Amino acid sequence: MDNNQENNKPLSRVLSKLFKRKNPDDMMKVAKRNGLKKTLTAIDLVVLGIGILIGSGIFAVVGIAAATPNTGAGPALVVSMIIAAFACVFSALCYCEFAAMLPVAGGAYVYTFATLGEFMAWMVGCVLMLEYGIGSVGVACAWSNYFVQFLKGFEGHLPNILTNMPIWLTTDYNSAIKLLGDSAQDVLPTIFGMPISINLPAILIIVIIALILRSGTKDSTITATIMVVVKLAVIALFVLVGAFYVKPENWVPFAPNGFQGILSGAFIIFFAYIGFDALATTAEECKNPQKDLPIGIIGSLFVTTIVYVSVALVLTGMHPTSGMAIPAGFLKAPMVYVMNMVHQDWVAGLISVGSLAGLTSVLLVMLMATTRILYAMSRDNFLPTIFKKLNRKTRTPNVLTYVVSVVLIIGVLTMDLSAAAELCNYGAFTSFIIVCVAVLILRKVDPDRPRPFKVPFSPWFPLMGIVCLSGLMLYFIFTSATIMSAILFPIVMVLGVIVYALYGYKKNRRREKIVEEMERRAQAIKEERVHNEY
Repeated sequence: MDNNQENNKPLSRVLSKLFKRKNPDDMMKVAKRNGLKKTLTAIDLVVLGIGILIGSGIFAVVGIAAATPNTGAGPALVVSMIIAAFACVFSALCYCEFAAMLPVAGGAYVYTFATLGEFMAWMVGCVLMLEYGIGSVGVACAWSNYFVQFLKGFEGHLPNILTNMPIWLTTDYNSAIKLLGDSAQDVLPTIFGMPISINLPAILIIVIIALILRSGTKDSTITATIMVVVKLAVIALFVLVGAFYVKPENWVPFAPNGFQGILSGAFIIFFAYIGFDALATTAEECKNPQKDLPIGIIGSLFVTTIVYVSVALVLTGMHPTSGMAIPAGFLKAPMVYVMNMVHQDWVAGLISVGSLAGLTSVLLVMLMATTRILYAMSRDNFLPTIFKKLNRKTRTPNVLTYVVSVVLIIGVLTMDLSAAAELCNYGAFTSFIIVCVAVLILRKVDPDRPRPFKVPFSPWFPLMGIVCLSGLMLYFIFTSATIMSAILFPIVMVLGVIVYALYGYKKNRRREKIVEEMERRAQAIKEERVHNEY
């Protein structure tokens, strides 16, 4: 053997470990032996899906997508919504195939481990933390904004400290500094000469959600159901009342900015569909995952699309979206604005309640998804052993719930809404694309594995998902992404590689040695017994 071959041996061994795939059967054995409690039904999954999908997007994003000057879709927003839904469906079908075939906690993380190997699974785990973890920070900040505006509606009826909270009590530090500029030192309270600002409403909602999750998955689902009923009732009220104020002439021109406006609208409204993948992280808690998870994922997307299209038709019919200066109120809170415009103030007030309910359910499901992904990673020896500890009664990862909640509280103290939202988008696009790729790989390397649900028209549907999602991601990067998010995303990825090299890789190698030693001893004992028998 020559020296080059000898030198390549250590490198080849390392590479074999980095891209070592985990057997899906082994994953399911571990989950069956010591997994999460199975409580979720198909209806529960549809509720959770609607809970995370219908959030701030329907209450705010629709106005921006429809009426942004020169780029808005106008009444053709309904077409934009259908395009965005189709882009999601391709990826959603891939999630359905994996979730039915591999019903364990972790979602895209475990799917990547089964197809692309250990290192890529770790990196996808980091990406998912951007989507769910950082996304939760953004949702908590948005909830705080809506809550403050909601309390302002009771001015004169509630104490002034509630209806006019000081900026340092409702805003993260960075946002407060940006808003106040040079006057920050005078307006903000100080500790040891340093100005401080805390987002108290965001902190409180995180604590409340953590306490709900602590009580168990079933209780969490009941809470999500209540929130979903509230916001769907509010949206239904908007559609029914608003239909009487629709003017067909507002639908002309149908597409004021042409096909470019429709695509721009599809890009914006796409973010209102992010979140269906969170259902895959709950697979281990489903009573019948092979049947119920596809129903939950596709069903929630279907209901969400119907709701979005209904709102878009009424909204664009009540208010012109082109040919005039669009008020800021329509862009920021369109449903509230148009109801106030037709003097239906009581409906506008209820819409504010629906907004809070919508954001609450989104935060609940996102926090649940974050803990399940981290639980799966700790079970694979990527994280400290204490993270896979389950509550004896509820069989939920309560330790992780506490840890994640503390991290989120730190996030809402330091990170503004826009930065959190963009990092969340990077994570969502990346994970969606990887799952589409993973389906094609597993079809190739393990074609005989039973698949209770199969993506139709494969490989074309997964490939269409890759193309559509990659196109939207590139469009986002080159047209809308800020320099800050463009810098932070690769930094997070590099930090992920460093943590894996210093902790995850070494810990897994130590675990492998322990397992090998146990197997060697077991084999020695077996051989000794056979020898004694003869």
